[in-house]
Amino acid sequence: MTQTGNEPSFRESVDLMVDKAMTAMKLDEGTALAIKSCNAVLQVKFPVKIRGKIEVFTGWRATHSTHRLPSKGGIRFAPHADQDEVEALAALMTYKCAIVDVPFGGSKGALMIDPTQYDRDEMEMITRRFTLELVRKGFLSPSTNVPAPDIGTGQREMAWMADTYKHLHPDDINYVACVTGKPVHHGGIQGRVEATGRGVQYALREFFRHAEDVKKANMSGSLDGKTCVIQGLGNVGYHAAKFLSEEDGVKITAIIERDGALINDDGLVIEDLYQHVNQHKTIKNSPSASFEEDGKAVLEKECDILIPAALESQITLENAGQVKAKLIIEAANGPITFGADEILNKKGVIIIPDAYANAGGVTVSYFEWIRNISHIRFGRMQKRHDELRGHQMAAMLEEVTGSKVSDSLKHAATKGADELDLVRSGLDDTMREAYQQIRNTLEKEENVHDLRTACYFTSIKKIARSYIDVGVF
Repeated sequence: MTQTGNEPSFRESVDLMVDKAMTAMKLDEGTALAIKSCNAVLQVKFPVKIRGKIEVFTGWRATHSTHRLPSKGGIRFAPHADQDEVEALAALMTYKCAIVDVPFGGSKGALMIDPTQYDRDEMEMITRRFTLELVRKGFLSPSTNVPAPDIGTGQREMAWMADTYKHLHPDDINYVACVTGKPVHHGGIQGRVEATGRGVQYALREFFRHAEDVKKANMSGSLDGKTCVIQGLGNVGYHAAKFLSEEDGVKITAIIERDGALINDDGLVIEDLYQHVNQHKTIKNSPSASFEEDGKAVLEKECDILIPAALESQITLENAGQVKAKLIIEAANGPITFGADEILNKKGVIIIPDAYANAGGVTVSYFEWIRNISHIRFGRMQKRHDELRGHQMAAMLEEVTGSKVSDSLKHAATKGADELDLVRSGLDDTMREAYQQIRNTLEKEENVHDLRTACYFTSIKKIARSYIDVGVF
């Protein structure tokens, strides 16, 4: 766990930020403790025979809250994973689901492993064995605990986990809903891979719809032409960078990776850079950009928007005072420590917090889970009906005006929404509504002075209401 000087741990940072919101809302101590407490934590150790030698792997699954079921959260494969991190991430998932009105509890899992040290067949054996442990101990099922991809995992691992669960429970017709983030042809949903990055884009779009909020960040106008530095070119960072640059006119002036940073003040071409990294496994020697070996120092580069999309605790007491960004949106979980958050707030830097900003993944995971439980793809029943109504409207318009509607306009007006259209629409609506709720809290609550506290305030209020409604306390 990354911890610098007198900095609290990641889990402690989350608790301190939550405490700040609970103090602002004057929540009684017992209710606060009930909401903050982690419901259950499983640690497993299991052997797998790799290359003729027995290796023992350690994994965790934490269920922070069961006020809604199933509990939801990713599983990461990382060499430095630990229980403290898993519990912190599970807590974040509880608050995240509540803020975007996804009816899940919070959970998270991890396996201590470096996936780069094993081939595909070995990773399949290890993943299936880990899944077996989780299922046997009641920490994986469509109705109680549903994992998703995270750092070091993806569609491949989710397909293995779903197939393992199916063989253990062949009579469960909802088996495909036991995980989300699966390949589309194995029960996944279109738009899930890029969902977190797309959610970051939609969050920024909503922020820039409010001129007074933009003014507080010492900016004006729209996203077009704004400069942006992104840390991390993984799934989230890549998609956020691609969508913002290609669709919103944002100028990506630097990309920070573990082996350094690339800088081009005229703007990087993200797709070209991404292909370069895929081919060479490094950002070094990329054309049309200068290379900076000290990547973390580039977090201090002057820009309008900073998007930390890598790991937790990247902006700390050590470097927060040097950060020059006007707006920070946390695409990663916990990239800003509690102490750094206070420094940045005093400087007037606006922070769009992780519990809201990266909720696109769990939102679309919810859509996938609903699709799996209902056993029908979105749009199947109404797409052709919508197209027919569109053709009828176009025909009526031509009859009334006596003019022919152009083919391009007719196609746009008569095209029925497919699954990807509906997923994007649902995600956009979710991110808009959630930001407006957070903003409303910030405006109305006199003890709330920043978006992060407003986010947790809004989330905790919903969770507390849920407990009270069912008579837990």
